[in-house]
Amino acid sequence: QVQLVESGGGLVQAGERLRLSCTASRSIFRFNSMAWYRQAPGKQRELVAAITSGGSTNYADSVKGRFTISKDDAKNTMYLQMNGLKSEDTGVYYCNGVWGDMNCWGQGTRVTVSS
Repeated sequence: QVQLVESGGGLVQAGERLRLSCTASRSIFRFNSMAWYRQAPGKQRELVAAITSGGSTNYADSVKGRFTISKDDAKNTMYLQMNGLKSEDTGVYYCNGVWGDMNCWGQGTRVTVSS
């Protein structure tokens, strides 16, 4: 099993920025893909951004142009740079990694954006 640990969440004002990190207990280059999901209060978990092992990315329409997903294989870490935060970005952000038939999740990090 692979452990994923998120960090970097917090309370910010609208318009500010945060960078989330997800560090894996094993080399992340083996993951077929990695992603950030979020779950807002009272809502279902949704995909925010994803990155393949080759570095291709895709984003939810709601975050395009504001969020950037990246990874550093040497550090076994994936990032989510979040700029221009809005109150609707509030939620718990989860790191996800798919490795073969394993679907791994972190414990989540909370992001609260006050308007």
